[in-house]
Amino acid sequence: MLIGEVARRSGVSARMLRHYEALGLVRPTGRTDGGYREYADEDVRRIFHIESLRSLGLSLRDVGRALDDPGFAPAELVDDLIRETRQRIAAETELLTRLRRIGAAEPAGWEDVLRTVALLQALGSKSARTRQRAALAATDGVPVPVEALVEAVLGESDPNVAGALRWVLAQSGEEAAALLAAGLDAPSAEVRERAVRSLAELPDAVAIALLRDALTHPDRAVRGRAALALGARGAADAVAPLVGLIVEGTNDVDAADALAALATDPASADRIATALVDRLAPAAVDPPARRRLTQALVDIPGPTATRALTALTEDGDRAVALTAAYALQRRDSPPGVGC
Repeated sequence: MLIGEVARRSGVSARMLRHYEALGLVRPTGRTDGGYREYADEDVRRIFHIESLRSLGLSLRDVGRALDDPGFAPAELVDDLIRETRQRIAAETELLTRLRRIGAAEPAGWEDVLRTVALLQALGSKSARTRQRAALAATDGVPVPVEALVEAVLGESDPNVAGALRWVLAQSGEEAAALLAAGLDAPSAEVRERAVRSLAELPDAVAIALLRDALTHPDRAVRGRAALALGARGAADAVAPLVGLIVEGTNDVDAADALAALATDPASADRIATALVDRLAPAAVDPPARRRLTQALVDIPGPTATRALTALTEDGDRAVALTAAYALQRRDSPPGVGC
């Protein structure tokens, strides 16, 4: 079989077949009277074996070893190929992500492309100061995709940089909320906490809906952050989770402040007072929790809270009784007196 026919059957060019011969990978069985290379069926099979091994990423040197060295063990080489392939895939995936983000920024020209690339690189810097400057630069007309900002804020451990990123995201529209939602289900508790904190600073309706969904999240920290954010926005469905924070002693001062803000609505005040009183039964919670609940009740206006505080002045826990008595004294004082 002459070289032209072998090339047609194998899909390997005549030039590459000559290269294989020069390397000693495959040699024609003989020559015709006219001096043309002549390949036997065994030569063609070897060519197919060479191509099969090359398709796995083996170098031509390793292909020769695999075919000719009886002691060649493939396991270690295959492990190396797996590692190299994973590294290559990771690099290609990173490049694809960067290109997609540049496209999402809709650059008007190459100057915009270069500025976006510089900003993306700065967001990944090891320097917190550089990352913070990059975050703030996103508001200076530098085209940057929201997806990159979300990824940055979910991975940011420096509080100042995270604050700058959340501030920028708050101005980016509803797309940010949808992307942050995935962070609520991240395996890392830190990422989940960053996601809910970021959602809490977004003003749009999508963020509020996601925060409401987060009130039933399996992560207690996520539920708490969502409740605080919704309480600050006047959401009535945050009352029960906020009372729960006070009982747990987690962000209890912030939770009490949020309840006090909600209680400025007279219709909500009695409901909040009732929710606090329901948890005050001595058998329901430990003494420190009862004291925190009583302290929260102090700032709730309305007759329900007043009746509860009056009853608590006779409580067996002296700290609870004194807190209730002091609260009643403040309520009975004229405005500006006893404060």
